[in-house]
Amino acid sequence: MNHKPVEGFSKLTKEGKTDWLVNEYLEGNVEYRKILQQYWNENPDLQKLHDEFSENTISNFYMPYGIAPNFLIDGKLFALPMAVEESSVVAAASKAAKFWLDKGGFKTTIINNEKLGHTHFIFNVESHKLLHFFNFNLKKKLLEATEDITANMRKRGGGILDIKLVDKTAEMQNYYQLKASFDTVDSMGANFINSCLEQFGKTLKQEVAISEDFSQEEKNSLQIVMNILSNFTPDCLVRAEVSCKIEDLKDDSGISNEEFAWKFKQAVTIAEIEPFRATTHNKGIMNGVDAVVIATGNDFRATEACAHAYAARNGKYSSLTHCTTDNGIFRFWIDLPISVGVVGGLTNLHPLVKFSLALLGKPSAQELMSILAVSGLAQNFGAIRSLVTTGIQKGHMKMHLLNILNQMGATEEEKQHFVTYFKDKTVSHHEVIHEFNRLRGQ
Repeated sequence: MNHKPVEGFSKLTKEGKTDWLVNEYLEGNVEYRKILQQYWNENPDLQKLHDEFSENTISNFYMPYGIAPNFLIDGKLFALPMAVEESSVVAAASKAAKFWLDKGGFKTTIINNEKLGHTHFIFNVESHKLLHFFNFNLKKKLLEATEDITANMRKRGGGILDIKLVDKTAEMQNYYQLKASFDTVDSMGANFINSCLEQFGKTLKQEVAISEDFSQEEKNSLQIVMNILSNFTPDCLVRAEVSCKIEDLKDDSGISNEEFAWKFKQAVTIAEIEPFRATTHNKGIMNGVDAVVIATGNDFRATEACAHAYAARNGKYSSLTHCTTDNGIFRFWIDLPISVGVVGGLTNLHPLVKFSLALLGKPSAQELMSILAVSGLAQNFGAIRSLVTTGIQKGHMKMHLLNILNQMGATEEEKQHFVTYFKDKTVSHHEVIHEFNRLRGQ
């Protein structure tokens, strides 16, 4: 089918958008229209709220919202909200939380809370002249020009921490940056940071124009390319860790505590040195992190980008978690750069986000950083524990069993049969089909 472009799609009503989409791309199939409309009718008020979160919204996309209990974090007990569709993520996190519950739980430390943004500009000028201009004039003017923007943030204890001139001309001709660090307290701070940076760009242009430090030709060469925050925040960093005596590991897989500790450390070391393993290793960490990030209304794409950039900060992609087994002590930890907020955005709009934050005791942004790092560490512990003992598929496929049965149209009675059937067996897709056909006499 040759589809036609549409004019003014955003101006159509939701019904109009749906009609056009179904008629143009789905051959007028009313079943597809019903799929979209079922969410409108379930909760019209909620759908209207969601319609205004994003552009051209025609329905909702639901994800499972689960709870991982028994997380002892810095002496306080938490139940973590997790919005995730992948089988076994919530189960693995819960199992890891329970494992560490009687061993002191998880300990966290906020290492730093700085967020970054840049004004990127091209300026055909000698770097020493620009540096002198920055130190003796521009930096002060930038802070003065943003006083109104930063007033409320400063009242809450945050604001602009520092501004630096960065010379990047060795990498790109005439390229410089104004690199600013911020403390945005309990907000993620994207709008605040970007507003400050855009003012930096205006002020830079104005101050250069009236400066006697530069020739007219140099002034004419100044071009502000862009003003934008960075989602790489290596100095907005939290550490989460667990530790115990190796003799107290008490794994129930049938191997000794010493062998478990040794194999676990080898698995982490492999992820530290082998990028192919590190990618999957860190993906598992982010299973735990993203699930709570989404449940609390934060930006999981920014979280992912930052974590993976940090994992490659030394020029080679590596594990975000680390392990030692020195002097009879097992220690496992993560240093996670993560920028999140508990005010602004969806935090006061999305009902389940409000519920999640209330469930977590209405944490500060730093407390949420700690919770997220713990969730990632727990998920990674659970995954490695399975890998070095029973294998990853035993638990994962058992959780995936219901997905397979639902695809095959199994009844509730048949589902119960399969849960019992696989109680002491490893689930495989082939074996499910074989037993399903046997059960139905096919």
